[in-house]
Amino acid sequence: MPKLELIHLNKTYSPKVVPVRDLSLGVDNGEFLTLLGPSGCGKSTTLRMIAGLEQPTRGEIRIADRNVTNKAAGDRNIAMVFQSYALYPHMSVYDNMASGLRLRHMKSDEIRRRIHEVSGFLGLEELMERKPGQLSGGQRQRVALGRALVRQPDVFLLDEPLSNLDALLREQVRAELKEIFTSLNTPIVYVTHDQTEAMTLSTRVAVLNGGILQQLDPPRRIYTHPANRFVAGFIGSPQMNLLDLKCDGRSAVFGNYRIPLPDGFVPPPEITLGIRPEHVHLADPNQHSASTVQGRVVLSENLGMSELITVRVRGAETMIFRALISSDNPFRGEEITLTLPPEHIHWFNTQTGERLPAKVLQSVGDRNHLG
Repeated sequence: MPKLELIHLNKTYSPKVVPVRDLSLGVDNGEFLTLLGPSGCGKSTTLRMIAGLEQPTRGEIRIADRNVTNKAAGDRNIAMVFQSYALYPHMSVYDNMASGLRLRHMKSDEIRRRIHEVSGFLGLEELMERKPGQLSGGQRQRVALGRALVRQPDVFLLDEPLSNLDALLREQVRAELKEIFTSLNTPIVYVTHDQTEAMTLSTRVAVLNGGILQQLDPPRRIYTHPANRFVAGFIGSPQMNLLDLKCDGRSAVFGNYRIPLPDGFVPPPEITLGIRPEHVHLADPNQHSASTVQGRVVLSENLGMSELITVRVRGAETMIFRALISSDNPFRGEEITLTLPPEHIHWFNTQTGERLPAKVLQSVGDRNHLG
């Protein structure tokens, strides 16, 4: 049974404001679950309900097989790390870390033992007498983390804890977080809008939009098999190409070209093709592919190791189509031929956005130029 369980959780502020809708999921010991989504998707509201800072309108929250839905935050044995760190500015690092334990009337010897253990683990031994104003952003983050770790809670909750750090420090602290939490056997629920954090830290990711769970899977699965058009477009940078195309027989019409449809489903009148820019290749003249298009490069962006090119495909000049090409040379203005590998094409229902449960594309004959 999961250590943390959310059962049909709902939060309603008004008929038009429903940040969380019928959310059910579980988090096991040692699992790092990230709630990921755009602003307003319900991720922070969900975290606050787990913490006891918000009361659910409907549903149940269970921690360690106890129903804590109506229990006060202090009775849930959770530890939360906030975006702002929430350190007491007038207290030393030691006192900040000890404050929660003192409120629980823990003996001084046990407080010292826990703080000594955690401070050594986090590299804070030399900072015990300093106050938060004397610390760097990364050090303050480690103190906030240490204050949570010494409590030995049933569940860790982290609310965008890296968002106040600059990019370089965020990368460093992210690596430290992964190392720290890999060694714990406690459920972790982490809220972020940063895809990189979600994909690098998590055991599983829950993608939310409009208060509704869109997909709950390991990061790699979400990247390779997005459940719907929203997840496909939200996950990945640069963003996945998503093209609404007309169907003609067993093909989808992309400008002057036909992209073979997979076997296994009846083609709808319209279909959405998805393919990530990094999966689009320059065509090899020695190899034939049924999914090949030609067009002119209208923009080339140098990303260091590669070029992100924007191509106007013949007959589909109003569509934006991008490819990530490894090259030292700019392509602007050139006519190029691109291959869309069938195994990397995703198909979605244009009307509902849902992923079509199709087999991997098979090449079905020569590319048919429509003129």
